Amino acid sequence: MELLIGSTLALFVGAATSALGMDRERVFYPTVLIVVASYYLLFAAIGSSGEPLLPELGVAALFIGLAVWGWRRNLWWVVAGLAGHGLMDAVHHLLVHNPGVPRSWPGFCMAYDLVAAAWLAWLLARRGLPARALRPGMAG
Repeated sequence: MELLIGSTLALFVGAATSALGMDRERVFYPTVLIVVASYYLLFAAIGSSGEPLLPELGVAALFIGLAVWGWRRNLWWVVAGLAGHGLMDAVHHLLVHNPGVPRSWPGFCMAYDLVAAAWLAWLLARRGLPARALRPGMAG
């Protein structure tokens, strides 16, 4: 059920933000990746155990860095980041023991991330959303 809900929500968010024009700014999907990357930190705090906080911070930093890099350079890096986070969700339990993670979260987040990555890839390929910044290293 979490796969269906995650996929459906990502399709809804993608369609709604596209219809409203909210995704025309290059910063939109990098921001989505930053938010997605932060949830496991929230779950570490909810689990009231400090143990997973540092490893979760390392994982989040990787994806946040990818979001910033993609925003500054090329949005295809953000596609890779969203897809990579989705794949990471499938093996997260092998990487970090975080008792605050809801049982249904990894499947939900994996589905959301993979569909969001596919949606952004479609926007870049079909709709003409500029993948590259106007000048190298600059947001545009």
